[in-house]
Amino acid sequence: MLSDLLNWGKRQKSDPADIPPPKGGELVVPSKAFAKFLSAVKNQPEPAIVLDFGPVIGSNVAFLGERLGCKLFIEDLVTELDRHKKAGTAGQLGEAFDARLGQREDASVDGILFWDLFDFLNKPSAVALAKQIIRMLRPGGAVMGFFCTTAVERAPFTKFEVVDDQSLRHKHHPGAGGAKTSLPNRDIIKMFDGLAVTESFLLKNSMREILLRKK
Repeated sequence: MLSDLLNWGKRQKSDPADIPPPKGGELVVPSKAFAKFLSAVKNQPEPAIVLDFGPVIGSNVAFLGERLGCKLFIEDLVTELDRHKKAGTAGQLGEAFDARLGQREDASVDGILFWDLFDFLNKPSAVALAKQIIRMLRPGGAVMGFFCTTAVERAPFTKFEVVDDQSLRHKHHPGAGGAKTSLPNRDIIKMFDGLAVTESFLLKNSMREILLRKK
């Protein structure tokens, strides 16, 4: 456990900027967890409150609004992360997340999409963000995201565009990107203490798709 946490910090030190888009264009990737996320939020009292930690994508706003009839709030923590990386202030991300999300009341959110944001975070900022997610989520609420299974020294950010309830288009994000850290399942479970991992799928692109619920 200690070696995992030490390696996390080591992998995050040399995040490069201006990472080019991957070759081969955009990918449409099947999703097993997204439909379950939609179902969980749909079962919450209306109108549901959903937070999206990714950038604004018009088709996602339209899809979630039509399918869930929810109040959707785009927090775009990816841009927040990108700004701090370029400024060399990644060590302040935990405080930035607390300031941005701390205005929301406890147990006031029904669903959260964090996509692959945690892959790019250092240990303190990841723990700070997880605590905010646990605090904000209502009983019965759901959280969905991805975790890489192999550490990557250079990786671009990804924009996740909803195609339908069973597939997502992975698009290049123009941000700086950086190193991606692979976390063991036990560290993810520990970080989200208070939530239960109800679904976990290993995708063909070697990413783990995870759905967490609050009892």
